[in-house]
Amino acid sequence: MRHRIFIAINFPEEIKKEFLSEQGKWPKLPVKWVKPENLHITLVFLGYLSDKELLDILKIVREAAKKHNPFLINLTKVCYGPPKKMPPRMVWVEGEKSDELTELQKDLEKSLGVAETRPYAPHLTLGRIKTWDFRQIEPEERPEINEELNLGLEVNSIEVMESELKRGGAEYAVLESVPLSR
Repeated sequence: MRHRIFIAINFPEEIKKEFLSEQGKWPKLPVKWVKPENLHITLVFLGYLSDKELLDILKIVREAAKKHNPFLINLTKVCYGPPKKMPPRMVWVEGEKSDELTELQKDLEKSLGVAETRPYAPHLTLGRIKTWDFRQIEPEERPEINEELNLGLEVNSIEVMESELKRGGAEYAVLESVPLSR
C-alpha cells in the first residue's frame, strides 16, 4: 500500500479556534477554507511511500527528534501567500523563522534525504484561493489581508502525518506523534 506522507507541527484546539475566527473575517473572498482539524505547519513533504519505507521514515524521525529540544514558534501575520505571487494562491499565517525551527527542519531534510530547492518559510495555510473567481474581482475591490498576529506556541513534538486525497479535500491523520527530547 502507498501512503502520502509529510512531517508537521500540529496545534492545540485553542489555537485552531483562533484561526477559525481569522477565516471568518473575509466571507466574500473566494477561498476554500481549511478545516480546523487539518491546520498544521509542514516541515517536510515526502510524497508517496510504501509500508516498508514508512517504517524506515518513522525510525529516522524518532532519531532526529531526540536531537532537538522543545522550542517556541511565533505566528506573526495573516496575509496572502506565497509572497509576491499574484494572484495569490492562499491565505496563510506566517511563522517567524527561529534557529530551533530551522535546525529541526534542515535536520529532518538531511536525515530523510530530501532536498528542497526553495528556502523554508514556516506558514500555516488557512485557505486556498479559487484563482478564477479571485481574478473576477476588480483589483481595487479585493480585500487587503495583512493582519499582524502575535501568537506563540510551544512545540513539544512533531507528527508523521498521512494525507488522503478525497473529493471534498485532503484528510489528514497523525500516524505517530514524536516528542522532541534532547
